[in-house]
Amino acid sequence: MAKQTNEEIKDKNQETADGSANDPSVKKSADAPESVKEKDEAADQTGQKEEAVDNQPDPAKLEELTKKAAAQASEIETLKKSGQDLNSRLLRAQADFDNFRKRTIKEKADARKFRAQDLVSDLLETLDNFKRALAVDTASEDGTALKKGMEMILGKFESALKKEGVEEIESLGKPFDPTVHQAVMQEESDEHDSGIVIQVLQAGYTLNGRVIRPAMVKVSQ
Repeated sequence: MAKQTNEEIKDKNQETADGSANDPSVKKSADAPESVKEKDEAADQTGQKEEAVDNQPDPAKLEELTKKAAAQASEIETLKKSGQDLNSRLLRAQADFDNFRKRTIKEKADARKFRAQDLVSDLLETLDNFKRALAVDTASEDGTALKKGMEMILGKFESALKKEGVEEIESLGKPFDPTVHQAVMQEESDEHDSGIVIQVLQAGYTLNGRVIRPAMVKVSQ
């Protein structure tokens, strides 16, 4: 009885196996994983297509960004030109200030050098009178003693003027120079070429190189 039961059970299992093999529903269940995979792949492709569509740039937004970029580029160029203009103005201001500083230094130096010009100009007439007085011949002892005293005073006078930068212009026998000479007479001369100073009528002077009085001279023709 137990043996028979085992055989029956075996036969039933065999029939069940055969039936499962021929049953369409069972086959369909076996093929189910492959169908799920295909659906997943299709879903992935659909998602990729949707993502690609989403990644396409919006024309309106692209145009707006382009306009913003152009405006920024224009602003940068304007700022660059403004910076160049400010730099040029700064350089000009520095050059003007440097020229002003140099001019001020020169003016101060000239003021120190020529501070005594007015005084010296007034004293030159006194110097001329001293020289005229000493040019007079004297035969008496008193006159000779007075002349020597005047010569000493004239020497100290000229020494004081020289310390201030006063120099007499050398003119006699020199070619006429309109920058330091004033020709008041012309005279024919066999001893000199034309245009030579043959007589000094009034001495000329310079103060630190500047002519404060030209020499009045007679020039050969």
